Amino acid sequence: MRVSGSGPGSMRLRLLLTLAALWLSDANEPGTAMTTRDINQQTRESISDYTVKGHDLSTPGSHLSTQDFNQQTEENISNLTSAMYSISIDGFSSAPVEENVTLYSPANITLLCNLTRTSTDSATVEVTWKKDNERVESRNVTINEIKNVWSTQYTLKIRDRNQMGNYTCVFKSDQEVQATFHLQVPQIDGKEHHIVSYVGDSVVLVCKSLKYIPINWIWYMSNGSDQVAVNDSLMPDKYIVDEKYANITKLKILNISEKDDTSYWCQAVFKLGESKGKVSLKVLTYMTPLKPFLAIAAEVIILVAIVFLYEMYSKKKQMHAEDEKEFEQIEQLKSEDNNGVENSTTRHRKV
Repeated sequence: MRVSGSGPGSMRLRLLLTLAALWLSDANEPGTAMTTRDINQQTRESISDYTVKGHDLSTPGSHLSTQDFNQQTEENISNLTSAMYSISIDGFSSAPVEENVTLYSPANITLLCNLTRTSTDSATVEVTWKKDNERVESRNVTINEIKNVWSTQYTLKIRDRNQMGNYTCVFKSDQEVQATFHLQVPQIDGKEHHIVSYVGDSVVLVCKSLKYIPINWIWYMSNGSDQVAVNDSLMPDKYIVDEKYANITKLKILNISEKDDTSYWCQAVFKLGESKGKVSLKVLTYMTPLKPFLAIAAEVIILVAIVFLYEMYSKKKQMHAEDEKEFEQIEQLKSEDNNGVENSTTRHRKV
């Protein structure tokens, strides 16, 4: 085809030919052409993918949908620790058995009680469970008997502090025997200890949680019958709380006085409750250790004074006795002299 001329019609023809050439070149390249149907299909797939992933198209960002939240909650619950705690009871004549169960965080637990019966025990046994002395009616309680062993277990999903406490299995026949599980949070190491310091010094009170890390630590001090929280931010010149290590808390008291002589409580906060430790601070003045020595010195002085007075009394008594003896001797001599004079006078008269 030959095209000649330079008018408007020729320009339009060239433009159409150029567009047609471009369209043909794009159509010949694989993977680059996209029809309206392809665009609609891809859009629907993108929207579908976005919805399946749980994103809300109405708002930007990566907010979790209700389905995602429930799924995540179920995964967290399924990842909880599961454990079984058991107590064996040797016959109805056994004394009550107790066991402490330490729970750091929510968990799925099973409490198992095994009672071994003797041939003389009654064949009929009533099994019940109690929580803090209140009878439990639950589908999570099972009871089995294998030969001479009665077995009962209680499955619990511990999620909050209200489920903590004492769980007791009771076997009742002609006699009654029971076993108790004490569900508790981790205890503070040492639980209670005493510190002695002097007026004007600084002292550091320490509490530890050896195997478990609390969510938070809180310090209290006794004020009569009440417990007042220690706020180091309000009194930085008096109190310093050091929590360099998550399982250790330290309370430093500066320039202590006799008013600081009281009990301090450290509280470890866990997901299922709190645990407290007590530190008793005894504040002494510098005269306090001297009081025993002063008392001993006073006793020594008094003893020496008594000995001295006794010695003086003894000497005076001895001198008085010697004076009396000397006086008696003088009197005796005088008496003898008088007798001699009388005898000589008598002899002279006779002559």
